[in-house]
Parts: sequence; C-alpha cells; structure tokens
Amino acid sequence: MMVVSHDTAAGTRPTAGGASGAGTVPQALARVTSFIDPRLERALQLSDDAAPRLLEAMRYSLLAPGKRLRPALVLWAAEACMPPDAAGSSPSQAWDTAAGAAVAIEMIHAYSLVHDDLPAMDDDDLRRGRPTCHRAFDEATAILCGDALQALAFETLVGSLPAAVAARGLRVLAQASGAEALVGGQSDDLAAERGWLDGSGAPEGREEQVAWMERIHRRKTGALFRAALTLGGLAAGASDRQLAALDGYGRAFGLAFQIADDLLDAEGNEATTGKRVGKDAERGKLTYPTVLGLSESRRRAVALATEAESMLSDLPASADDLRHLASWIVTRDH
Repeated sequence: MMVVSHDTAAGTRPTAGGASGAGTVPQALARVTSFIDPRLERALQLSDDAAPRLLEAMRYSLLAPGKRLRPALVLWAAEACMPPDAAGSSPSQAWDTAAGAAVAIEMIHAYSLVHDDLPAMDDDDLRRGRPTCHRAFDEATAILCGDALQALAFETLVGSLPAAVAARGLRVLAQASGAEALVGGQSDDLAAERGWLDGSGAPEGREEQVAWMERIHRRKTGALFRAALTLGGLAAGASDRQLAALDGYGRAFGLAFQIADDLLDAEGNEATTGKRVGKDAERGKLTYPTVLGLSESRRRAVALATEAESMLSDLPASADDLRHLASWIVTRDH
C-alpha cells in the first residue's frame, strides 16, 4: 500500500490510542479537523491560471468551519481496517494513507452545499453561521465554485492512491455523487417539495411518505457517507467483509443522521446550528418530524444508531470512534 507522506507541521497527526476511543466524539472530531484542515488549505494552492474570485469562493466554501464529519468517516474507516501486522501500522499511518480521500470527500460535500443553497434549489442564505456562497459572492460564482470543487475532488483522489485503488475509489466517488445518488436525491427532494413528480407531489399515506423520504435521503445524504467509509476502507486495503460492514454501518448511520438533522430543523436554534431553522415546516416539506412526530422520529434515530453500531461487531477496537459516533450523532445540537 502506497502511503502519501505529509509533514507533521501541516497538522496534528493522531497518536496511538488518540483517535480510536479516548475522549469524547467532539474531541475526536477536533483531532480530525486539526489533521484535515491544513490539507484542505494545501489542496487549494492552485496556479495563477485559477481565476482569483473563483479561488476566493472555493476557499470560502471549503475552509468554512465545520465538523469535518465525512473526512472523519474516511480516516476512522481506514484506521479500523489497516492490517495490524502492516509495516509501521499505526493510527498515523492509516490517516496518512487515506488523507487524499478524506480531502476529496470534503470537496464533494462542500460543492453540494454550495449548489443546494442556491435560490433555484433550497434558497438558503446562511450556512455554518456565515452567508452562503451565493450571498457572499454571487450566483454565477457560486455555481462555478461548486463545479470547480467537484473537479478538484477527483483530481485529488486520483493523485493520492495507487492506480488500482484509485480506479476503484473514483468509481465509488462518482457513483455517490451522481444521478443515482446525491444529485438524484436532491432532484427528487425538489420534485416532492414542489409537486413536480407525476404532477401529484409526494405520496399521501404515512408509510408511503416514510419510504419516499428514505429513498431520497439514502441517496442525497447517505450515499456520500457510505462512499466516505468505503474510500477509507479501500485506502487501508480492507477485505470484502470489512467493506460490507462499513457499508452496512453507513446505510444505518446516514438515515440516523438525517432524522437528527430534521429534528434540529424542527427544534434547534439558529445560533447553535449555524443555519436557518424551521424552514422545512415553512415550505410544507416532508420531514421525519412532520410525518412521524418528534418522539417517534427520535426513537427511529436511536434504533438506527444502534443498528449502525452493530454492523461493526467484527471490527477491532480501532473502530471505536465509528461506534461512538453512531450514538452521538442522534444527540448532537448542531
């Protein structure tokens, strides 16, 4: 397995036992942030051929404060799957090996947020406590910013892994980002909200509505989580069994995350979440709380978190950050 080398000064590197179970999930995510943010910064050191305003918008969007949850999934999956007898195997090696994939997945996530916030889409003016990209710059720049981040993600991924692994990773990332996943989920979400689908809007029955929401969110939100986990596993040389465990975790985790997100929109406050809340109800949008109610939504989120954790039963203690994350994600306040 080729290891991409990084300077220690570029960011805090994990130490044995540091990123795999010690401390709380926010502390573990803080370690990820200190590791990945300098690498995001370095990935945006483009040539003079990059248009200055475009590059400024890319920096504004990619380097905005955030949990770095998707990079964390990449790094923690790599850590969980790195063979214990690999030469020099350690949390540090696992993270270095998967660093390029972690950067790439965050670029795809940032691009999707920039485009989702546009007036023609979700029409949001606040993201992570700051004006959205099209508000800080303009709509055309925001569109181009998303386009550029998407392209740079694939360039970053292919340059960070051995050719055979990169080829598999590119396919995973492309599928998770495309018409059958992230983009398709967003399209159906808009269709349901606006009554475009078959001219009749979203289904009317409760179970039909739940099934419809799950179909949307498994693609719009969950697909990128699953891709992050798979990329981390691939970077570490995971077995097919390990990859299947990570994918099962990602499927349950993605829905748990979305339900928690819906609950935050229904009950959270703007100062804590860093984005406008209550907008889903204003638009009459289908969400888990509007369909199931708050208590049933919480129950389902907890059950999914438990399911996600159970998927990792055959993985070693180095998967503990993933285990802890599953339960934390449904109790977060931002």
